[in-house]
Amino acid sequence: MQHPLFAFGLPHGSEWLIILILAVLFFGADKLPKLARGLGKSLGEFKKAKEDFEKELHAAATAPTTDVKKIEDQNQISGNLPTAVTPTPVNSATSVDELTKKI
Repeated sequence: MQHPLFAFGLPHGSEWLIILILAVLFFGADKLPKLARGLGKSLGEFKKAKEDFEKELHAAATAPTTDVKKIEDQNQISGNLPTAVTPTPVNSATSVDELTKKI
């Protein structure tokens, strides 16, 4: 019976050996360790970021909930509010040239 992963056409058996030989020919034997090291570092950073995200998500899920009324009270604006700006009616006597004249 064939493994379910190999049903999708993934390489197995001697195909891995061919891929490895092609990689050595393409990149060279001295570059492969550098590539593997870079890949390992990037996977480590990804894993660390994933763990940090999961910790933050767990902390947010277990944080105590606040009262909705308190939040609404904090969001209301208080104090001196500016007056609303009303547009000035334009006279037919006022022209664009008069408005743009320098004094």
